[in-house]
Amino acid sequence: MAIDPICGMTVDERTALSADRDGQTFYFCCEHCRKKFLGGAKEHVEKADLVTLTGGKGPTVDAQRSTPNAIYTCPMHPEIEQDHPGTCPKCGMALEPKNITAGAEDDSELRDMTRRFWISVVLGIPILLSAMLPMIGIPVNDWISPAHQQWAQFLLAIPVVLWAGWPLMLRGWQSIVRRHLNMFTLIMLGVGAAFLYSAFATLFPGSVPAAFKEHGHAPVYFEAAAVIVALVLLGQVLELRARRRTGGAIRELLSLTPATARLVHDGNDEVMPLEHVRIGDRLRVVPGDRVPVDGELLSGQSSVDESMLTGEPIPVLKQVGDAVIGGTLNQTGAFEMRASRIGADTVLSQIVQLVSEAQRSRAPIQRLADSVAGIFVPIVLAAAVLTFIAWAIWSPVEPRLAYALMNAVAVLIIACPCALGLATPMSIMVGIGRGARAGVLVKNADTLEVMERADTLLIDKTGTLTLGRPALTECLPVEPFDHDEILRLAASLERNSEHPLGKAIVDAATQRCLPTSPVQNFESTTGGGVSGTIDGKNVAVGTVEFLTSKEVVIPIGLETRINELRGQGRTLIFVAIEGSLAGVLAVADPVKLSAKEAVAKLKQLGARIVMITGDNEQTARAVAEAVGIDEVQAGVKPQDKHARVAAFRAAGHVVAMAGDGINDAPALAAADVGIAMGSGTDIAIESAGIVLLKGDVNGIVRAFQLSRKTMRNIRQNLFFAFIYNLIGVPIAAGVLVPIFGTSALLNPMIAAAAMSFSSVSVIGNALRLRTIDLD
Repeated sequence: MAIDPICGMTVDERTALSADRDGQTFYFCCEHCRKKFLGGAKEHVEKADLVTLTGGKGPTVDAQRSTPNAIYTCPMHPEIEQDHPGTCPKCGMALEPKNITAGAEDDSELRDMTRRFWISVVLGIPILLSAMLPMIGIPVNDWISPAHQQWAQFLLAIPVVLWAGWPLMLRGWQSIVRRHLNMFTLIMLGVGAAFLYSAFATLFPGSVPAAFKEHGHAPVYFEAAAVIVALVLLGQVLELRARRRTGGAIRELLSLTPATARLVHDGNDEVMPLEHVRIGDRLRVVPGDRVPVDGELLSGQSSVDESMLTGEPIPVLKQVGDAVIGGTLNQTGAFEMRASRIGADTVLSQIVQLVSEAQRSRAPIQRLADSVAGIFVPIVLAAAVLTFIAWAIWSPVEPRLAYALMNAVAVLIIACPCALGLATPMSIMVGIGRGARAGVLVKNADTLEVMERADTLLIDKTGTLTLGRPALTECLPVEPFDHDEILRLAASLERNSEHPLGKAIVDAATQRCLPTSPVQNFESTTGGGVSGTIDGKNVAVGTVEFLTSKEVVIPIGLETRINELRGQGRTLIFVAIEGSLAGVLAVADPVKLSAKEAVAKLKQLGARIVMITGDNEQTARAVAEAVGIDEVQAGVKPQDKHARVAAFRAAGHVVAMAGDGINDAPALAAADVGIAMGSGTDIAIESAGIVLLKGDVNGIVRAFQLSRKTMRNIRQNLFFAFIYNLIGVPIAAGVLVPIFGTSALLNPMIAAAAMSFSSVSVIGNALRLRTIDLD
């Protein structure tokens, strides 16, 4: 097997095309790549170099899949951006790429931290055993003298603290230089104090103050310094692994785009890298393939799985003229399509960009964590100093200064503000990613927080609760005419009309595979109907007034059913053949199948639902009754919808507005949260804070659930972070000693384990959002 130097595909040398250059044979997936290689252009050589650098993966669909020119940012401080990896100048955390890529991740920091962790464990275990075994009665001192043990601990602790823990110490020093105190400030001071004191006691035992000595010997704490470094590194490793998973939703979306496409050229298929597809290219998609780019079906038909983008598991039938989205999965049939949008212009790329930006946004609740974190480290430093002073003066046990030092170190180590800083951004990143997988695109974290408080949902009718296009709902034939004959003749006439109601009749006939016939003597009456001669018969289709003017008599027996249909908001079209009424066709904008169920779920969530529509009262009431909405405001002009939204807000309600049309855009922008149906117009989508890709009313339910569960998760994280420090710092300072004695003291090693656990637990809790049920 070989690697195509142009597109990076793996090819079989026995069957692949080949070319020689500089005495070496290269293999290609297609003639297109071979020609580009032989062209020798500099850009192609650069791509070949990229294949080598990326281990054969090669360049992919667009810039989002590669890391050159990437911008790196901090998950806790998204305002920090730079063009190279590094650490955050504010919190010291490792920066990560702003745009997640579909290719292999840069896990160099994770590998480095893992290596340092294991070395600290290997070297730290002997230090720990040497210090702890004598305390449980094992006569280690009889085998090795205490002086030799102390020197052995010192020599083993040097690489643990100064090499394995160097990134931690460096970040702590940088925090002081930059005047942004953070968790690494506390770690550096704690570990540094324990190690430097112990090193001084080892190298210059005679110079140690008597207040540090016990039975004439100064205790050392190399085991505390080494174990703290190992536990903090373990926390970093677990945190880095967990943080990588927060971008899982974007990586899943990016992985949908195939690396190649089938270009139809002169009747033959040519497999080519996706980056070479241009607008207007004719592409073939076979069963099992993913649609390469956005486009329109030219021939064939198939069922396409759009679940990864819309959250809807049922495949969608695609026929000639229908739009297809790049990244969706073709299931049953082959078809040809024309590429209409490529690269960053595709729906998938735009979704990825929107989700990526939203994940970096900050919710208002973050201000609470920010304000606390801003003063937290100075308070902890002050608490550590006071702890040292208090123990140095009032310690109930000797040596006083030794206990004072260790308790101050425990305060520094346990009071890590990392969990507090991670609480909100981790939940936002995972929550918004979860929404994207369910077809709910949240444009920023602010919207997510406000959505949770929304108590009133104003919802448009046409295109939101209904399909937004007329469709035939009933056909009432009059004997001796039958259903199919009436529909066929009406469709034959309406093919010559541009009226949307006529299109509904034509579509119904097409779905029933009814053949239409040529029309002679076609006439159209504005506001009335159409007439003509079909197969030698005079046919008229239109309003009851139109047919009455042609002396067509409406049977009395139909009046009851006609009135019922009108009461249900149907528009009635009458069909006459040879001067006699042949039947009545009822046309309406059908209610979406999911609307009634979604409305019931929204009511269970406590939302007040108000339909607001420009349609007449009768039609609006009929749709509202069908879906279960009690409050209706009908006949509202487009320019008045904005005022209605403002009125609800003025009354103290937090308003969410759902709509899909141009006339809904001002109302969407005026609402506390605008929800645009993805099937709607671009201007409506731009005006909204939440976009439902499917255009399904159940998406509104998912949006409510997502906001509530994400905000609940954030509050849980903030509670964990606050309560952890509120309990941990006093215990580390020794407030329980007067009650339980020195057994209640918190060993710095235990404090380090608790500190690491707090950060990992916050991230772990945030990751639960990846699997929450939104339906």
